[in-house]
Amino acid sequence: MHKIFLALAMAVLASGPVAASEKTDVMAVMHQWVDGFNNGDMKSWVATCADQTSIIDDIPPHEWHGVGGCSKWWDDFNAFTKANEITNGKVTLGKPRHIDITADRAYIVVPANFTYNMKGKPMKQSGSIVTVAMQKLHRLAYDWMGMGAAIDVAVKTGSGH
Repeated sequence: MHKIFLALAMAVLASGPVAASEKTDVMAVMHQWVDGFNNGDMKSWVATCADQTSIIDDIPPHEWHGVGGCSKWWDDFNAFTKANEITNGKVTLGKPRHIDITADRAYIVVPANFTYNMKGKPMKQSGSIVTVAMQKLHRLAYDWMGMGAAIDVAVKTGSGH
């Protein structure tokens, strides 16, 4: 068994006092991201991304950036899960450990769990940490610029990965 560690590039931001509504806005984007992923809705998932996004992951080709980076990652992730017979992936978020907001930037650290089927067998991965950097690009909405996570998915492959 090999482990996949999903690590998407992020920016570290300074923390400061913020209103509860700002934290709610940031978490609304996180929930849209999770809902899009869980429902297989690429359009909704990609809508949470800023135009310029960086993603690093150990699935090939390991790095995506710039305009369209999120949709390119989505396509490559789906190709990887298909090749490894991974289906029905669902992410659940825990209580955020950090939500730091300064001006138009946010830094979020939240625990996550991932359940899925691999070759028809139910699997569960618990205790991941998702880290996301966001920028408020519109007057009322945040978009994530990059994300980091330790998502530990057991995958058995014949290709030596």
